[in-house]
Amino acid sequence: MRVTPIFLLLCLFFLGPIAGFPQATLSKKEVKAQEQKANASRFFIEGEKAFALGDLEKAYQYLAKAREFAPEEPAISFKLAEVLLKNNQADKALPFAQQAVAGDPENLFYALLVAEIYTGLNKPLEAAALLEKLTTGSTKNQQYNLELASIYLNANEFDKALVALDRAEAYYGVREPFTVQKQRIYLRKDQLGKAVEEGEKLITSFPGNPNYVLSLVEILYNNAKLDQAIQLVSTEINKYPNQPELQLAAFTLYGEKGQVAQSNSFLLEAMANPDLATSSKASTFQGLLQELKTAEREKLLDSLEVLFAEMHPADASVLEALGNRRKIGNKLGEALELYKKSLALQPKNERLLEEVIVNSFETSANYEEVGIYTRIAIEEFPESAEFWFYEGVLLSAQKKDSVAVQALETALQLNEGKNPQLAEVAYSTLGNSLYQLGDQASAFSNFDKALALNPNDEQVLNNYAYFLSLAKKDLTKALEMAQRVVKKQPKNGTYLDTLAWVLYQLNRYGEAATYLEEALKFEKEPSGVLMEHYGDILFRLGKVEDAVSWWKKAKESPEGSEQLEQKIKNRQLHD
Repeated sequence: MRVTPIFLLLCLFFLGPIAGFPQATLSKKEVKAQEQKANASRFFIEGEKAFALGDLEKAYQYLAKAREFAPEEPAISFKLAEVLLKNNQADKALPFAQQAVAGDPENLFYALLVAEIYTGLNKPLEAAALLEKLTTGSTKNQQYNLELASIYLNANEFDKALVALDRAEAYYGVREPFTVQKQRIYLRKDQLGKAVEEGEKLITSFPGNPNYVLSLVEILYNNAKLDQAIQLVSTEINKYPNQPELQLAAFTLYGEKGQVAQSNSFLLEAMANPDLATSSKASTFQGLLQELKTAEREKLLDSLEVLFAEMHPADASVLEALGNRRKIGNKLGEALELYKKSLALQPKNERLLEEVIVNSFETSANYEEVGIYTRIAIEEFPESAEFWFYEGVLLSAQKKDSVAVQALETALQLNEGKNPQLAEVAYSTLGNSLYQLGDQASAFSNFDKALALNPNDEQVLNNYAYFLSLAKKDLTKALEMAQRVVKKQPKNGTYLDTLAWVLYQLNRYGEAATYLEEALKFEKEPSGVLMEHYGDILFRLGKVEDAVSWWKKAKESPEGSEQLEQKIKNRQLHD
């Protein structure tokens, strides 16, 4: 025979009526109350689901319906307040949150929500009053003293903020955030002594931590307490001699006192310490470069370079700092070599990549080598309009116009609405490349965009005028642009040649000859194009022998046109 376990019988007893046992009958009032409670629970659960899914409107509807069945239930009021606050309706949320607190004064979350709403409504002191109730007179909820202190600080209630911070410190112990906040308050109240006491307390609580010493040194230094700062640093160095950060501080402080020998002694000791980060060493070296140049400074920098060569011969930050010294000393070639060694170790240096690229444009005609760094820059910083711009300019200079167009268009897209100077040069360079690719319409459109940004850009005006003259289009516009440029630069052979060629296309040969003669006078080594143009103009003026002579000179240059041979042979122009 099977025996039914006793716990199963008990479960059946509590779960519901069993045949043979009478069921207790409920009054109508009790039945209605149970129904009300069940409905409230059902709508509340649906409201929570909608809230979790981010459907605030539906959540509010379900919760409002739940509240109809259980208007005194604090959990429903709390959830309604949460929904409204999430929907940026803090003013409507507040009454519901207050009802929740009234229904369950001991519930911490309800009180915190009211405080949050008060803060959102810019009523910080009302929020503080609630947090004060939570944190005073009990050891509970002391973690909220930090929030309370923050509210008081924002409300400029500094004395109350200090009380809250003291309570937080009594609960957690001495901590840096408490100390920093209290120091700020004391300094704002012009109580330097109190701020110093707080710093000393932190140093005592965490012996051997140089950061806390340096923080107090900064306060003393900024408040003209130089001797006190030196005494503090010296005391700490005596206690903990292997603290390069404190030695650097001593270097600065003794330097301010004018005690150069002692200052430099601390510096060399700090820099020789392997525990000091190379980034700190490099930045300190860089700081020395900003000081007035003296024999003493140069001697110190030389000593540091020897030390770096021994300790850090292949450190990216150190190599960059050494390069900066070369650059300041007008040794740009040496600086670039050091910068490149630094980038080989650490290519993710945006500032240094730009330094190398820009200066290489100025010092080197080796476009292939410069291209190494523009490609590295694009790979490391693909969202930088500047690096795409440099790549495009470089490719255009190499006459790799198809890829130049792609790079320049990318640069313009990334630069949209940012740097108008970059856009101006990019449009100009893009126009040049598009012209070389045979797309005159797009080229001229980009020149127009460049001039819209800077109507006085001489290079754009000159190139645009010249290309229009070659295309024999808008010659009046081309003449106006060329004349403006020559008026500003009357001794520039290239600009004079452009004006002459526009006049040539307008059949104004005498004027064209005058300007071209001026161009030849100012050009020490005239280009083949310029000499050929002069020959063409002379031919139009009927000076055939002189024309042929200049065509022959042009032929000796690699820049003459393909028609030169035929011009010379036939002694005739072939338009």
